[in-house]
Amino acid sequence: MATRNNQAAVNGQQRGGALPAGKPKVTDGPGDAKNRKALEDIGNLVNLRIADGKAINRPITSFGAQLLANAQAAGAANKNVQKQAALPANGAAKKKPATKNTKPEVVIDITSPITDPKEKQGKKKPRASSSKRNVHSLTYVLSARSKVACGIVDIDAADAGNELSMVDYVEDLYKFYKHHEKVCSPRDYMGSQIEINAKMRAILVDWLIEVHHKFELMPETLYLTMFIIDRFLSMESVHRKVLQLVGISAMLIASKYEEIWAPEVNDFICISDRAYTREQILRMEKEILNKLDWKLTFPTPYVFVVRFLKAAVSDKEMEHMTFFFAELALLQYSIAMHCPSLIAASAVYAARCTLKKTPLWSKTLEYHTGYLEKNLLECAKMMVGCHSSAAESKLNVLYRKYSREEFGAVALKSPATKFAEDLKVLL
Repeated sequence: MATRNNQAAVNGQQRGGALPAGKPKVTDGPGDAKNRKALEDIGNLVNLRIADGKAINRPITSFGAQLLANAQAAGAANKNVQKQAALPANGAAKKKPATKNTKPEVVIDITSPITDPKEKQGKKKPRASSSKRNVHSLTYVLSARSKVACGIVDIDAADAGNELSMVDYVEDLYKFYKHHEKVCSPRDYMGSQIEINAKMRAILVDWLIEVHHKFELMPETLYLTMFIIDRFLSMESVHRKVLQLVGISAMLIASKYEEIWAPEVNDFICISDRAYTREQILRMEKEILNKLDWKLTFPTPYVFVVRFLKAAVSDKEMEHMTFFFAELALLQYSIAMHCPSLIAASAVYAARCTLKKTPLWSKTLEYHTGYLEKNLLECAKMMVGCHSSAAESKLNVLYRKYSREEFGAVALKSPATKFAEDLKVLL
């Protein structure tokens, strides 16, 4: 309340009024010095400042003349605290017009009087620029310098001005992803299942890839669907007749999580040839969510593939080939049980081998993936083997999908069989 009264008095003073004479100004004690200075700051009562014994000159305006008059009146009031002095704003402006003297001997400082005057003399703050500057953290700068010294290309340099790329935090995010994948990855569950096996799972995945393509869903939806299926099957033993129901319920959940316009339950009923009712799908959806404790945020291979392709400086052909191998990994149970980051790195490595890119593995890829070339040989060999047998396989939905021009017809490329033969010697 006292602050508002002081502010009202100052506002009236600036409009040309005078302070009320009935309320004399009381001298503040030593303990109230901070409060008094704060009130002076609110009232724009300023101190005169002279740097290095020389007056700092600045063109004065009518507002500056008014501040100078106020400061002079405040100095007179300090000499005789018991007397209340009135400060006529209009009269002060007439005594020292701004047009006669363009360079006054003193400069009016309207900063807070709490600041030590000695600090002001030693340091001058630069004028803030109106345009936004790209300022990187010290950690980012030191990390970038160390990468250059080790021959690692800064793949985020081009996105430094894009706030959505989160250049300062992207590496920390992927470190968290790699830690989190070890906690949430599904365990090897096929031995605990009574009625289903790896071949039945492959048939389900092959069908879900076709459904995903017909519904024109996002790539993230397919990878999240497979994560939900594998996590649920690692916790619950299911019958053979229920396996397809688990698949469509998992895709329904993933669509709701990833898609803007998710398919409806009736769409899944039609696509499954009415094998299940609406009540069965919704009941299974609820059972899966409760079993997973409603935890669906998980770093799938797709998350890592996007980052690793950036480190590989890929083109469209490289992207299609990498995703072809990544989806082949979803189809094969023996590959799908690896960590998502290892699957993604192996897919990039197998794609580079198939397209005969040189070098097959660089320091930049090694840094961003966290894997040496020797760590990828076994998984990449299995992917190349799946590619070589994909044309003759009965489960050829994925092969037909990536044989189309919209995916660059990468499935029709010659498999890296010579690479696979060379790996037999290395492994």
